Amino acid sequence: MNAATDDLGRLAAEVAIRSLQSRYGDAVTRRAWDEVAGMFAPGCPVSLDLRDGVARHLEGGRAVADFIASAIERFTFFAFTIVNSAVTVGDSESGAARLYIQELRHDAGRHWTVAYGLYEDRYAIVDGTWRFTRRDYSSLARTADEGGMRSFPIPS
Repeated sequence: MNAATDDLGRLAAEVAIRSLQSRYGDAVTRRAWDEVAGMFAPGCPVSLDLRDGVARHLEGGRAVADFIASAIERFTFFAFTIVNSAVTVGDSESGAARLYIQELRHDAGRHWTVAYGLYEDRYAIVDGTWRFTRRDYSSLARTADEGGMRSFPIPS
């Protein structure tokens, strides 16, 4: 492979990773759980640090989709948005990213809340499709019950 071909392969990989990130946000917002589940490699490990002292570890896309569905079912409105993403392409078939997100939520009969988080992801082509191969999530800040925001340190 020459340098130009290698650069095009890396660019195509970055575009595919950003597309996967966007499709994930869209599917979560639409509550399209089968789509969410299909974006993960079989057995993909996912760890969640919600800053509540409870370590959560999931495996595979179905477990992730079921967890999120349960967590957001109380919201009458839920929007998942990407705030920023820094993608690093390892080669034309793998990559990583730090993905900062915001969730805007409305709890029926209550008030609007906002949450911010960070995904540290790994991606690869699995069965011909770009998929998540590892996800580590950390809560960064969220609206506190008494109003205002509660923030947490950003992982290094």
